[in-house]
Amino acid sequence: MSLFKEDPLQVIVFQSYGTASHLYVRGRALEDESIDLEGKHPIKLLINAFKRFETDEIKHTPLLLKLPNGRIFETNTDEEGYFLVDVMVEGLDALTNEEGWLSFELAYKDFTNTRIIQLDNRFPGEMLIPSDKVSFGVASDIDDTILHTGLVSTLKWRVIYNTFLKRASTRSPLEGAAEFYHMLHRGSSGEEANPIFYVSHSPWNMYRYLEFFLKKNDFPKGPILLRDFGNFLNRKKNKEKPQKQREILNILKTYSNLNLILIGDSGEHDADIYLEIAELYPDRILAIYLRSVKHKKKMLRVKSLYEGYKTTPVLLVNSSKEAIEHARENGFIA
Repeated sequence: MSLFKEDPLQVIVFQSYGTASHLYVRGRALEDESIDLEGKHPIKLLINAFKRFETDEIKHTPLLLKLPNGRIFETNTDEEGYFLVDVMVEGLDALTNEEGWLSFELAYKDFTNTRIIQLDNRFPGEMLIPSDKVSFGVASDIDDTILHTGLVSTLKWRVIYNTFLKRASTRSPLEGAAEFYHMLHRGSSGEEANPIFYVSHSPWNMYRYLEFFLKKNDFPKGPILLRDFGNFLNRKKNKEKPQKQREILNILKTYSNLNLILIGDSGEHDADIYLEIAELYPDRILAIYLRSVKHKKKMLRVKSLYEGYKTTPVLLVNSSKEAIEHARENGFIA
């Protein structure tokens, strides 16, 4: 008999995106560490932050994905507990709701261990299949674009403080951001379902935290696309494109008729990434919105980067109101 009580098992299903014939689902199988996103005490916040990064993965374990029509697909977790279902299946769009979301369930297969499994071994997941009738999509950064993190602060101390010593329920979105995103989601007619893709350099360990923040602050639901924590060092070594850039390029490739509006900030690399994407797809990037940051040197660099640039409309904004006015003038919103 074990001296320590084992944590129950869970499956975290990341909100993803696919097509009417492409089922693409990612997630992770972990022990449930009972992370309290509403915790208030500083010690508890540090413990929760530690739990997010010191995970107990369920490795090399078979999982089952069940669609609403009864079809079942099997996958296996890897060394870090991640899984991927990537199969071609016809008729998925017939299973979506009016917003284009396909709901399904994940479960551990034949788990005969005595371990407790949360939610009666029925873990809900969703995948977005945008309608062919939408006007455009939005690919948005999270950090310092809709959520103040302090990436431009000295030695990144504000990032550390905000990540580890502030609970998701008290983090405030940048003013007017949620309203602006809902207007973009509804489009010029006010009745559309334009997809919103949230793309960040944050690791998947932050998924639940960011999902909670977006829900609590009433942002439109959309796929949350993060990166593997271990890939950061590999990218530096192999000189790969940033995960954010590769994800946006994959969205453009997946939906060949979907134009995008790109939203980010002027603090880190969004300006460079978005410029490169716009040069590759000059006819499909409708606009670039970059939120200004309180860092004179970085702002001067971004302004010089886009000086004389005419391929795509670019707006450096100090407030969501400025972006709303520009979007309305260009017919993106009502």
